[in-house]
Amino acid sequence: MLSKVFQREIAQALALYCSLATVYYIALVLDTGWWYYQLKGVGLNHLIKGLLTIPIWWLIFRKYESIAFWKKLLIHLVALPLFVILWMWIYYMICDHLGMRRAQGSRLIWDGYITALFYIVQFGFFHLVDYYKKLKEQQLLATQLSKLNLQSELSALKAQLNPHFLYNVFNTINAAIPTSAKNARDMVNKLSDLFRYQLKASREELVMVREELEFVEKYLDLEKERFGDRLLFEINVEEEILDAKIPPMLIQPIIENSVKHGISPLIEGGKISIYIRRVNKSLEIVVHDTGAGIGDQQKENLLKRGVGLSNTNERLQKMYGSGIELINNTPKGLSVTFALPIGDEIKSL
Repeated sequence: MLSKVFQREIAQALALYCSLATVYYIALVLDTGWWYYQLKGVGLNHLIKGLLTIPIWWLIFRKYESIAFWKKLLIHLVALPLFVILWMWIYYMICDHLGMRRAQGSRLIWDGYITALFYIVQFGFFHLVDYYKKLKEQQLLATQLSKLNLQSELSALKAQLNPHFLYNVFNTINAAIPTSAKNARDMVNKLSDLFRYQLKASREELVMVREELEFVEKYLDLEKERFGDRLLFEINVEEEILDAKIPPMLIQPIIENSVKHGISPLIEGGKISIYIRRVNKSLEIVVHDTGAGIGDQQKENLLKRGVGLSNTNERLQKMYGSGIELINNTPKGLSVTFALPIGDEIKSL
């Protein structure tokens, strides 16, 4: 059974076709005076256009729904002339076979022009509807997250609320979001996983590297929903150290600082790369970004200005006697590096 969203899209498409067909029919009647013949011709005309539209619509709004808009424009540049040529060939062939009147001679160019204009109008309408639908989904998600404000209230929730209650709240919110808003439901699930991990981090002194990276990846996925193509990230870690134990919540505050002070100020955005490798008896962790970067004189101030970064540095200093190192990237950006002892040498705070 068709979903309500798909039924609404079909109804909108039919309404558009009826409107365009009516305008086209009136124009032809005024031009030729043949009201009955034009009725049949207009019906066949738009039936063929509708059938040719379906595969192009499916390609752009279903198969490649998530690709960048400029790539969709490239598809249109190829599809538009094919649409016009196929329509003219099919329509003229049927008209000639049935003995129906059709354009001849110099008027053929007007058929091509009107068909191209029809293509532009209908897909412009489809893109407008698609943009409106996605905007409503984003507004719904923003409303849900704004009401909760869970991240800023995490410490209070951990101290005051039963964890099972918190998870039940997430499940309730997820159930309240329409099934058509799959992206919103996925984001709520990821947000729930973040809080579950943070609660675990408050109870355990050490976690596996793979657990910390799963948490970091979910956090970056949520940030990417906000920044879109402006934020790229990659995680590079040696397979043999995924089960190594490290203190939790060390990497995420550094990444948050990179997003807030490095990537966010740039119109073009940037990329965050996370590298973890074993060097002798230590794990070397590097968070590298291509963001705005900082001057040499600002490095010391950065450790005092950013709460998350300064807390992480202080935590490392107390645990291991050495903090984080800030290195300017070329041509721009910042790398934050620190090392942790492996195995029995890891201490808890």
